[in-house]
Amino acid sequence: MGWLSLGKTGPDMQTLIKGATIITMDDDGREFQGDILIEGGVIAAVGQGLIASDARVVSAQDCLVTPGLVNTHHHLYQTLTRAVPGGQDALLFGWLKTLYPIWSRFGPEEMYVSASVGLAELALSGCTLTSDHLYLYPNGARLDDTIAAAQDIGMRFHPTRGSMSIGESDGGLPPDSLVEDEAAILEDCIRVVDEFHDPSEGAMVRVGIAPCSPFSVSRHLMRDAAILARDKGVMLHTHLAENDEDIAYSLAKFGCRPGQYAEDLGWTGPDVWHAHCVKLDTQEIDLFASTRTGVAHCPCSNCRLGSGIAPLREMRDAGVPVGLGVDGSASNDVGNLVSEARQAMLLQRVRLGADAMSAREALWIGTRGGAEVLGRHDCGQIAPGYRADLAIWDMRGIEAAGSWDPVALLLAGPTRVRDLFVEGRQIVESGEVVSIDLPDTIRRQNDLARRLMV
Repeated sequence: MGWLSLGKTGPDMQTLIKGATIITMDDDGREFQGDILIEGGVIAAVGQGLIASDARVVSAQDCLVTPGLVNTHHHLYQTLTRAVPGGQDALLFGWLKTLYPIWSRFGPEEMYVSASVGLAELALSGCTLTSDHLYLYPNGARLDDTIAAAQDIGMRFHPTRGSMSIGESDGGLPPDSLVEDEAAILEDCIRVVDEFHDPSEGAMVRVGIAPCSPFSVSRHLMRDAAILARDKGVMLHTHLAENDEDIAYSLAKFGCRPGQYAEDLGWTGPDVWHAHCVKLDTQEIDLFASTRTGVAHCPCSNCRLGSGIAPLREMRDAGVPVGLGVDGSASNDVGNLVSEARQAMLLQRVRLGADAMSAREALWIGTRGGAEVLGRHDCGQIAPGYRADLAIWDMRGIEAAGSWDPVALLLAGPTRVRDLFVEGRQIVESGEVVSIDLPDTIRRQNDLARRLMV
């Protein structure tokens, strides 16, 4: 049905959120009891005792309001292949080889429905802005399919036109049936950027260019993609230094570590972000810090695939821009971003001690940190002039019962949002997605999954 049919909140309507505990993530780190006024998709005012006579009032008594969470790495199509036998206990390369043949049977419907489910799941976990890395296009599937899903649900979206060009017969990992001609890849990158990318403030869709990984595309495509992205003024994304196999491949094929490979091909800078980076060494961390190259940290997926624990504390201390990513649901199983923030915090404590990362820092990484990685300096904090992307968490439930610090959401709080606003429009209300018919979408998803099992 889409948010446009709801009539409750729209781009020109005022909404006043009253009586919340607000964690702003602003430059002053303010946390206080107060109100938020939304107008025209933007936060108009933040304070105490706000009044707006014509506004729709949303009571947030006993609730925590945070900026909407930001997901910097996902493969939405993978929600159709959760917990696939044969891939559940495999390392990265073996896991991919199990799933590639299944993914080769996808088409436009599978891409649209799986993206719809993945986006709804993210929304219920407090996410208002997500990237997506779609790097395979079988049977007529296009990036357009996932963009349509995001537009229907009302999510702020940063899809990336991924690609694979080196198949098994040429020494790559993916089957030949899933790779594309490099000239055709670049041509379609130009098409989707020209058709969908919106560079303006408050944009609901921005597009990036994202060759899949160093082991599935050529050096030429990596270099050409960087040149094209900069010509078009869009961001670059890929996987890098994910596990020991990844490092070994880079050393064997390129004679250097992944960080040097990226630097040599123009893949560093504030317009670049890399997924995982579990195995970055000190020199690579310093390189990313000095060039302001971003990292999408995906702790749950890294655990699931046995890739290791990323040096998040070292990256943060060095000044590397870092956001959180749930990664695909075939390697994470779920797409809950607030749980991802908690996992990031806990793993650094496992490595370095209980004081290695606070709940507030992990939440900062999952909100403002992710927005900065994606170049969205209009999102990620609750302050006048910023986009009205807000998550309301009900702290009256059993998860937070007895909590002395309601702001420490990741230590004692819900993992499902009560209400969610994107660009001032409400897409989750009372814990339910209201912008699409989610039960019907789930039914379609399960029907498609059963077909793929045959």
